[in-house]
Formats: sequence, structure tokens, C-alpha cells
Amino acid sequence: MVKVSEVQARSILNKSKIFDYCLNPYTGCTHGCRYCYAGLFMRRYSGHSEPWGQFVDIKVNAPYLLRRQLLRAERGTVWIASVCDPYQPVESGYQLTRKCLIELCRYDFPVFIQTKSDLVVRDLDILKDLAELEVGFSLASDDDRVAALFEPGAPSITRRLKALEKIKSHNLKTFVFIGPILPQNPKHLVQQLRGLVDKVFIDRLNYVSQFIDFYRGHNLLACTTDDFFESMKGILVTELERAGLAYELVF
Repeated sequence: MVKVSEVQARSILNKSKIFDYCLNPYTGCTHGCRYCYAGLFMRRYSGHSEPWGQFVDIKVNAPYLLRRQLLRAERGTVWIASVCDPYQPVESGYQLTRKCLIELCRYDFPVFIQTKSDLVVRDLDILKDLAELEVGFSLASDDDRVAALFEPGAPSITRRLKALEKIKSHNLKTFVFIGPILPQNPKHLVQQLRGLVDKVFIDRLNYVSQFIDFYRGHNLLACTTDDFFESMKGILVTELERAGLAYELVF
């Protein structure tokens, strides 16, 4: 049972070390990804005792608060989102991400959206009007079965790829984040990305000690080693260069 609470946020547009700003319409994420770094600290930060993936706070005043902050904020790129998925299931009803995008469009702020959900295609009418936009998906594997194990609440890889294809058909700037590298067929994954992305980011699993029990319980300890990540990185880079796709190594 997921605990859903409506809360009043004090700030919604916050400084980021990666982009100029980050914007998280929700606290918590019901995708419940087993490797999520946010799960390591968000329970303590938010005061929740529920396991990661079983709570979400709805920042119901987010659009109103954002409008007020944008009035005095210096223009900069807004990352949606840094510690939750902005298109997790509750977004279909609350539409906070959509309402925040309307405000960002009104004030002409550049936007960088990262999600695992095909719900993002619902907002194509707004995305097409943003002055500057990059929108993309986290795809840590090419295998739906692997994704279901590590990302139990998220849409399948197949659905994400179909959504990516639809977004790209509107000539929007797209990316894929392959991270953390999960068990996969890297050649097949890159083949699926041909013509769909402008850039690929590659990252490994961090905080290995915190996630080791999950990997051990599924006989996947070999997928937490430096040798595994370096080997997969090498194959991915080779295939990306062969496909003529731009990429950036995060590790």
C-alpha cells in the first residue's frame, strides 16, 4: 500500500549542482527502483518510515509557488526532476508536472526532463512550445524482465522506447541515460536507439555496498564489479561510435 499525502512546499525551484535549478513536484517515487540513490536519504529527509517506493508527498502548491519564484529568478536551465520521477503514476491525476511546465513555458526557461514514464507524451503540446528543451528516458537495460526486477513500478523498456520514438517524431531534442548499467545486451540496446536520440549518457552503479544484498539475493553479484562496468562501458562506446551517436561518460 502506497502512502499518498498532500503537502504544502516552501520552495519548488531550487539551486542544483548539475543544472541551474532542479524542480521536484513530488517527494518520494512509486517507481521504487532498487538502485535509486534518492532512496538512500529521502526517507530521513522527508520524515517517512515507509520503504522507498511506498510513499509519495504531493506538493499541491507547486505551480503557484513556481510562478512566484520565476518572477524573480535569473533565467537558467531547470532539471525535472532530481529526486523523483516527474511522471510517476500520481502525475496522471494531479498533473503538477504539466502545470509547472506551463509556467516555465510562460517565463521562457530552458527545461531538461528525465523520466522512466511514457506519460510524458501527454504533454507534447506544451513541450513543443518550450524555448529550449531536452527530454529523455533512463534506460538501464534493453530487457523488460531486468527492468521489471530493478524498476518494479516503472513502465517497461518497450513502452519507453515507443514514447521516445513519438517524442522524436516531433523533432524535439532527446537523450537516453544508461545508468546504472544493468544486465543487458549493449549491442541490442544501441541498435534500438538509432534515430531516436541526440545523446546518450552512461553511468555505473554507485553506493554498491548499500545495494549489495539485493544483487546477492538475485545471483547478480558479478554485475556490481569494476570489471563488469568497464567491460559494458567499452562495448557501449564501441557500438555508439559505430552508430554515430553522441555520448558522454559519467564515470
